[in-house]
Amino acid sequence: MQIYLVGGAVRDQLLGISVKDRDWVVVGASPQQLLDLGYQAVGKDFPVFLHPHSHEEYALARTERKIGTGYHGFSCETGTHISLEQDLARRDLTINAMAQNAQGDIIDPYGGQADLDAKLLRHVSAAFGEDPLRILRVARFAARYAHLGFKVAPETLILMQKMVAAGDINHLTAERVWQETDKALNETRPDVYIEVLRACGALEVLFPELNQLFGVPQRAEYHPEIDTGIHLLMCLQVAARDKLSSEVRFAVLLHDLGKGITPSHILPRHIGHEQAGVPLVKAFCARYKVPKDYQQLAEMVCEHHLECHRVVELQAKTLWKKLHALDALRRPERFKAFLLACKADTQGRLGWEHKDYPQIDYFWQAREVAVAITPKQLVNGEHLTGQELGDALNAARIMALAQFKQDYHAQNNHQST
Repeated sequence: MQIYLVGGAVRDQLLGISVKDRDWVVVGASPQQLLDLGYQAVGKDFPVFLHPHSHEEYALARTERKIGTGYHGFSCETGTHISLEQDLARRDLTINAMAQNAQGDIIDPYGGQADLDAKLLRHVSAAFGEDPLRILRVARFAARYAHLGFKVAPETLILMQKMVAAGDINHLTAERVWQETDKALNETRPDVYIEVLRACGALEVLFPELNQLFGVPQRAEYHPEIDTGIHLLMCLQVAARDKLSSEVRFAVLLHDLGKGITPSHILPRHIGHEQAGVPLVKAFCARYKVPKDYQQLAEMVCEHHLECHRVVELQAKTLWKKLHALDALRRPERFKAFLLACKADTQGRLGWEHKDYPQIDYFWQAREVAVAITPKQLVNGEHLTGQELGDALNAARIMALAQFKQDYHAQNNHQST
């Protein structure tokens, strides 16, 4: 029995990146041998075991054969006769098909180290084409390592294009697509995930709402980059730069869907694109079974981001209505997330990457003013109930916001002079 460290741990170790998870392959052993040594069996489709002390995963060396469609359409063979090279051959990319023995020697039968040096994401063999999920995985790895200069190898991109054209990607389940996309949004360059999917044709199939943004013009005075798709990519770059949460990155991804259906005769203007985009966000989230908290924030950003940009101009009554619509008083953390997504929308423009966004402080201060008004502060507030109390609170908050707005502009005018 021989045990090897494999996959991502070897790859990241060679890249000088800290290794988070370690996977192991066991060659020349039977399931019973591992059970006798105290390993715990956890694999359903093929033998995977947890180490009795470290609880890391140890898989018996195996080969795979395509027998049907979809992610589970594979037949796995294990046995003491399966070699390490055979096990590594079934992996997706050469940089993931390396192993390390107990002495620290690297076993690299498919040129993974050379591709690491060349910064290429290259498929191991034609068997790559048997699993459409690998299209998303390659796009995700491209997003993870783009900042190091990694690119998808031309021959791998061609293979991915052929897989999409053959309809293979249509066999992916909604859950798998969402899992890979959610992970990709949290990589260092989530915009590259979108770019790679677009380059191979998968974006048009899986996310047509996003694909149709490319080539749609915007007003140059507000969007020097002009192309709505380019704007989307730049917004994702800002979201990653600012280390925003998964939910915020997802909201940024979908915030401008309405621009993809703007009637051509009014371009490059996009009147009402915020409201027009909300049904598209709902449909996207339903299709991929997106978590509820992701969907709620995405809908909020889609519908209200433009008024966040204009918040300093809003009258007190409108400002209060907007705070109420955003549920800002009851859900402060989600309101903060909304503000950060709107900031990414503003800074995701050519030459605007570091533009000040005072709207965050203004809107948050307005919330603090409103939340400070309680029934106890109202004249006869303790005697009011129901609609009367609600109306009195609204009136008091609008009055306080009017004073806040007046003080804010007076202070800014004084500073400017």
